[in-house]
Amino acid sequence: MQRQTDGRGAGARRAEVLAALSIAIDLGLGLPMEHMLRSSLLAAILAEELDLTEEQRTTIYYTNLVLWIGCHADSHEFSRWFGDDLAMRRDSYQLDWSGPAYMKYLLRRTGSNDPLPRRTQKRLSLLLAPQARMAALIHSHCLSAGLMTERIGLERAVGEAVECAFERWDGNGLPAARSRDEIPLATRVVQLAETCEVHLRMYGVSGALAMTRERSGRQFDPSLVEALSRCRDRIDALPDQDVWATALDLAPDGDVVLHGGELDSLLGAIGDFADLKCPFTAGHSRTVAETAAAAAVHVGLTGEDVDLVRQAALVHDLGRMGVPNSVWEKQGPLTESDRERIRLYPYLTGRILNRVRGLETVAAVAGNHRERLDGSGYPRGIGGSALPMTQRILAAADSYRESLEHRPHRPALATEQAAARLRSEVRAGRLDATAVDAVLAVSGHQQGRRSPGPAGLTAREVEVLGLFARGFTSTEIARRLVISAKTVRNHLEHIYLKAGVSNRTGAALFALQHGIAGSAEDGAAAP
Repeated sequence: MQRQTDGRGAGARRAEVLAALSIAIDLGLGLPMEHMLRSSLLAAILAEELDLTEEQRTTIYYTNLVLWIGCHADSHEFSRWFGDDLAMRRDSYQLDWSGPAYMKYLLRRTGSNDPLPRRTQKRLSLLLAPQARMAALIHSHCLSAGLMTERIGLERAVGEAVECAFERWDGNGLPAARSRDEIPLATRVVQLAETCEVHLRMYGVSGALAMTRERSGRQFDPSLVEALSRCRDRIDALPDQDVWATALDLAPDGDVVLHGGELDSLLGAIGDFADLKCPFTAGHSRTVAETAAAAAVHVGLTGEDVDLVRQAALVHDLGRMGVPNSVWEKQGPLTESDRERIRLYPYLTGRILNRVRGLETVAAVAGNHRERLDGSGYPRGIGGSALPMTQRILAAADSYRESLEHRPHRPALATEQAAARLRSEVRAGRLDATAVDAVLAVSGHQQGRRSPGPAGLTAREVEVLGLFARGFTSTEIARRLVISAKTVRNHLEHIYLKAGVSNRTGAALFALQHGIAGSAEDGAAAP
């Protein structure tokens, strides 16, 4: 990890990327964005009141951001038993997770999406062995949570804390029935803070503190409840706006900036996290990234745009967390409500990532990966020249890889069937021909006679045109591509002839029309 800038581009702050991950976790809990960040402010108040060490505060801070990082890994099972997994998790904050009231809640939710005979069968099954049923679900959650904290580079102390997310002070938790000081301090602090945040938002300070007193000695550590009650004035002063900035000011290593492979590694881990929400999407984002990056090289995009395509592909499905598994795993026809929820997920991807400085362009490409050239895509219905080649390649790679994967409503397609499907999308005007050709070429399909670029442009000509359309001079293009200025001018002559244009404006419009303008972050001049 590098401190601040080191000459390798803007990069992204590690703390901001992890904060974005926490927002995806919020969505997986069925809660508003910034729930975990706002919870971190409460945890910091409590840590200050307890006069904890810097090491303890660091563990608490990151435990708070990722306490429920395993929540999505059991979404498939949660959905199978309880229907809408997001609603199940959201509503459970109103209950102490123990006793008759919680069992009544579980029974009411069990089989909620099933016909009556199956619902009755599931409820009987739960009644016969409730502890065993819930233990199996929670064991999966805790195992996944511990592994994922390591994958995203957090200390083992954080992993140990999140593995105890379902343990209780009174020993009636799961999976190991730990009690009192057997539960890590970070877990106990964050359990109290994040549950308190939900009630604070819904019932105000008095209602939230009343809830903590009611559950003291059962769900929560009584000494922590007492300490939090002494902080009422500081809780009252919590900001209602700009929670993001306030929470990031507390980040113990807020000056750590990730670049290149380090950033890719963290984004890849986050993409893997999102893919685990459904059994059939495991590994999807990583394979899309490999395919899309190779296709971007094939069409001659610049190194910066190849990186952009790869990074956007790694996290393009992060917004899936905001759609319940009961929709993703539906085998029958989707309702209009289902479709609306699905159309929203790329927008959520963009919203999550756009908060991270340095990832704005990644957010734009990832958030538009379901848009189509003819405007028939979602969430915005944009198309044509509004979609750069980076987006077109990601859209084609995502569509191809998805075709090869099983889905609840259809079996996986054979490779040639997937290729035929992509080509039909080109004929329908939805996917870009150049992008599809590149994706199929790097995936081992035999290329037709079409050139890598529109109007017969070669890969190098596409690369030159992309820079030229963004305002680079011949000398600047030559320096970036490590070729002579004369060679650049020769390429431009060929580009003008093939594209049927006579000046820079015409070339720029041609580039926009065919998505060759590249990323906007380079600006109009060479560095």
